[in-house]
Amino acid sequence: MQAYLFVHFREKTTPDGEQVHFGLSRDGFNWEAVNGGAPVLWAYYGDKGARDFTITRCKNDGKFYIFATDLSLAYGMRNQYKHSWREISVNGSKCFSVWESEDLVKWTEQRLVKIGCDEFGCMWAPDIIYDRESDDYVIHWSSSHRSDNYNRKAIYYSRTKDFKDFSEPRLLYMKEDSSVIDSAIYEENGKYYMFLKSDNNPAGVIMLKADHVTGPYTRIDAFDESMSGLQGRVYEGPTAVRVEDGKWCLFLDYFGAPGAAQGYVPFISDNLEEGRFSRADELFHFPYGFKHGTVLTITMQEYERIKTHNWEDKGWV
Repeated sequence: MQAYLFVHFREKTTPDGEQVHFGLSRDGFNWEAVNGGAPVLWAYYGDKGARDFTITRCKNDGKFYIFATDLSLAYGMRNQYKHSWREISVNGSKCFSVWESEDLVKWTEQRLVKIGCDEFGCMWAPDIIYDRESDDYVIHWSSSHRSDNYNRKAIYYSRTKDFKDFSEPRLLYMKEDSSVIDSAIYEENGKYYMFLKSDNNPAGVIMLKADHVTGPYTRIDAFDESMSGLQGRVYEGPTAVRVEDGKWCLFLDYFGAPGAAQGYVPFISDNLEEGRFSRADELFHFPYGFKHGTVLTITMQEYERIKTHNWEDKGWV
């Protein structure tokens, strides 16, 4: 029997929202807050805030790694970013915040990881997938670039085996008629499926398919059809998990309401290949609005360890 860990942040105007939060579930549908809904880890360096989380279990060393955007709107929007999303897009997160653990409860202190050069604008929303063909990990993210004056965001990637040394970034996917952000990639039956947010044509989350992790990727039209009833522009941050009965749960981050009304909206599909998802609000329960994160499949032993851990103990490993 498996369980699930959701690493996410919360939509709050205070700095405690943009920190590492954990949610737990036994079935992938009914979620509970860890540590009473308070952060389990804090960002003390860089922007002193963390958003857009991904987590992976490394096959090489058995450790868990959390990567996040190094960005605080609670602090920065009022200060260095001057209430400007353009300023954030150009001069925001230049590093990723990283935490690592051997057991999901004792974590290292935050470190900042810089991948590539200063040609990138803000490096948003990292996501990680294991590449079976090359036996390494592909970390991918969205960013603008100096080459076009930071106007269009695309998806870039780097390879690593140990989450310490990273290859030079390369372009993974660029949409010719729109910026794209928030990539998330999953494998099913030897094929790779990428969800991402398109700014236009259409404005909303789209789905792509490829034979290899790094592409080339092509659109899945059936997914566009299943999302046609949504006001797509106010959904972003896709993340998905395959639950124990084989179904896929896709979560889209809804930001079309103020404050605590934001959070993930769930969809269900029998498989990724067909690309057809149905909204399923009635099947899911969240204690509050989980924001832009990633779900990791864990064991029941790991579930109990996280649930019963004293998160007030901030001793670093």
